[in-house]
Amino acid sequence: MNLFSALAVTLATFAFMEFWAWFMHKYVQHGPLWVLHRSHHVRPSPRPFERNDWFFVIYGILSAVLFMTGENGARWWFWVGVGIAAYGTVYFFVHDGLIHGRLPFWKKTDSVYLRALNMAHKMHHKTQGRDHSEEFGLLWVSPKYLRLARQQAARKAQSAPAQA
Repeated sequence: MNLFSALAVTLATFAFMEFWAWFMHKYVQHGPLWVLHRSHHVRPSPRPFERNDWFFVIYGILSAVLFMTGENGARWWFWVGVGIAAYGTVYFFVHDGLIHGRLPFWKKTDSVYLRALNMAHKMHHKTQGRDHSEEFGLLWVSPKYLRLARQQAARKAQSAPAQA
């Protein structure tokens, strides 16, 4: 498979994973697999490994199988595995690391986008039960949270003391 095709499959898979994660979160994790996902809505988490982390393991196994059977990049599904792994990596660092603080070195950010993402996720966790949650995606942020984060950043900039 040529480099352009490999990159196209990887990026398309990464983009599709955002939709897939939203769909699975809303209709499966807050549905029939709530038994696993519920642990994610309990704060603070009583253990470093939550039942919800099994979803990460499942996608990791899927990605690994695609790698192992993809003939070192010769088959298109190898690059699907790369896209899934890339999305999973971003998901881990942004969702688990930044938003839920499971990585102690990444606590604060001045990024308007990441602050908006954090606001949306907090809104999702406002409801601790299975039903009546909102904001199920990871990387796509509703424009209302982007507006709120921009307003917050502007207020912070206005209230900051002038630098000499």
